[in-house]
Amino acid sequence: MKYWKYYLVALLVIVIDQLSKWAVHRYMPMGMPGEVPVFGDWFKLHYTLNPGMAFGVELPAPYGKVILTLFRLVAVTGISYYIYRLWKQHAPSGLLICIAMILGGAIGNLVDSIFYGVLYNNAPFNAPTPWLHGQVIDMLFVDFPDGFFPASWPFVGGEIIPDFPIFNIADSCIFIGVVLILIFQNRFYSQHLEEAHPVAANDATAAQARRDAEASEAV
Repeated sequence: MKYWKYYLVALLVIVIDQLSKWAVHRYMPMGMPGEVPVFGDWFKLHYTLNPGMAFGVELPAPYGKVILTLFRLVAVTGISYYIYRLWKQHAPSGLLICIAMILGGAIGNLVDSIFYGVLYNNAPFNAPTPWLHGQVIDMLFVDFPDGFFPASWPFVGGEIIPDFPIFNIADSCIFIGVVLILIFQNRFYSQHLEEAHPVAANDATAAQARRDAEASEAV
């Protein structure tokens, strides 16, 4: 598979993510009045804005958002190069697709940060400029029932069930890409080492063969 096809995977993620955000902004009221049940009461579409990172974590104003946006820009540049480097080293297609999903998700949220303050006028009221201060549009809401974990459960027994963070398509692709890499890391990276360094993969076997030959000659 040509290396540019992995960038097409990232582009597909970006397009789907941006279309979903545009549709939510265009057609859904923000907050509970615009909430749309998808699967009963536990999975809904809920339009909300995230001014910071995952779980709403923010860096201090007034330049925290600019620093975060620039960091995201550096990160997507590094990931883009990493895909090409892994392709040159004959990394498995599965690994490259997972990283391409992460890249697409990162760029999707980066677009929000750079442009949405201007396109959708959603920069925080105290932002020094709408550029680089756009808020990320989130809409996927897994709504666990309010209550407490059973007291018999270890560690969390009796604790309040926390609200699940509202997220978007970009976040989902980043999460899925990372989880798949963690699940299949042994397969991905062992195959990568064998293809990138076929001689090194056989070093142990060759060394043992040499030792056996030397031992037979000594006898």
